Amino acid sequence: MESNSQRKNITVNREIRELSLLWEISQTLSKSMDLRETVGPVLSALAERMGMTRGTLALLNRKTREIYIEVAHGLSESEKKRGRYKIGEGVTGKVVGTGQPVIVPHISDDPLFLDRTGSRKNLEKKDISFISVPIKIGKEVVGTLSADRLFDESVSLEEDVRLLSIIASMVAQAVRLRQEAQEEREFLIQENLRLQSELKDRFHPANIIGNSRGMREVYDLIAQVSKSNATVLIRGESGTGKELVANAIHYNSLRANKPFIKVNCAALPETVLESELFGHEKGAFTGAVSQRKGRFELASGGTIFLDEVGDFSPTVQIRLLRVLQEREFERLGGTATIKADVRIIAATNRNLESLMEEGKFREDLYYRLNVFPIYVPPLRERKTDTMLLTDFFVERYAKANDKRIQRICTHAIDMLMGYHWPGNVRELENCIERAVLLSNESVIYGYHLPPTLQTSSSTGTTPYGTLQGEIDNLERDLIVDALKTSKGNMSRTAKILGITERIVGLRVNKYKIDAKRFRT
Repeated sequence: MESNSQRKNITVNREIRELSLLWEISQTLSKSMDLRETVGPVLSALAERMGMTRGTLALLNRKTREIYIEVAHGLSESEKKRGRYKIGEGVTGKVVGTGQPVIVPHISDDPLFLDRTGSRKNLEKKDISFISVPIKIGKEVVGTLSADRLFDESVSLEEDVRLLSIIASMVAQAVRLRQEAQEEREFLIQENLRLQSELKDRFHPANIIGNSRGMREVYDLIAQVSKSNATVLIRGESGTGKELVANAIHYNSLRANKPFIKVNCAALPETVLESELFGHEKGAFTGAVSQRKGRFELASGGTIFLDEVGDFSPTVQIRLLRVLQEREFERLGGTATIKADVRIIAATNRNLESLMEEGKFREDLYYRLNVFPIYVPPLRERKTDTMLLTDFFVERYAKANDKRIQRICTHAIDMLMGYHWPGNVRELENCIERAVLLSNESVIYGYHLPPTLQTSSSTGTTPYGTLQGEIDNLERDLIVDALKTSKGNMSRTAKILGITERIVGLRVNKYKIDAKRFRT
């Protein structure tokens, strides 16, 4: 029989071990709130100092309502993965469901203990005790802290529960952060899969290169309008690819198997354009030796693409307006009315609103054409597409010229990305074709690109003057040019420059300009 003093010593020794353990755990938790870095050492300390052989920290996924082992000591990775429970299932599920700790003195005697991990299958289960306590934040149970130890009548399992409960409260905040991080990760994975599926199903014309935000908006508009018969007006600078957009609309429409007729309106004089569009009868004008069908008639059932409609003459604008309104026309010199079952796609790089204000473009025609506008952004507004287009053109012209271009040097890439591309995709295509032709190796270098892309740093012509010096030089040149225009008249010079005559005088003195020499 143990004496009172022996029991007292045992109790004191346990308390000292517990205090030492709790201090060690607090030091570990203060280093990080990441469960993967902290709870593993906590469970190892429990095993080392308190004789607990296996320990687990399980979390509740609030979305799936499944309990899974997040951190374990004494379990292999495969055993840890098998430890999954529903609320109320097994000891772990019961603790989460009730929020109360559970003590199992002999796991062999308790049917509630499932040993789903299989970590104890080769052990004498009657010798193993299992303890599980809830991890709570407020009244919410977010997980469990569990451990098993060899059964010993001299060890108070209630004291183990008390100790585990203290530790559970210490790690609760770290558990919550980990739980939220895990749920956020699962949400992001699902969202990523959803977006990938959405992008996979998103319409992307096969004939257009580009994945920038501006081009994705163009693709969405093409997808919306293609299946209809609505008139489309494609707007954008020269060289942006308006004809490619027209192609994409037609070949994704219900008229895809019908004719697609293109007319470059700017390339034809007015008299020829009318005949081209509407046809003519024999003898309609000098040289009309036979009847000829126009483009509208040839496009019957399909689509006609009118490029550069901003260059239409007033006469052609009136005839086009009738086709849009009435869907009918007559050939030049003819009287028979011809029905036009044609979808119209128009394009322009002109500012039609300004042309209307100047009286050069009919307002009623503008509104008939502008049913479904699509704006194609210039290349400078879709910088992310530059290298996609470059790779495409390199491959095309390397193949066409029987050359093997393997890469573009970094300096050349910087030049391509830094240029403002006033000629847009057409200019880029011409630059790459030139570079491929000039390259005698498998690499395109910066010097293969045209002079317009060369920077001051790449050509060694970087100016070394200061900013103020360059501003002074510009100001002096402006004053000299104004004095030349005004023939040395200081008052007129001031009006030209938009400043006072006094300031002109001060600047003339500052730059030591002889104003008298401009008077003759």
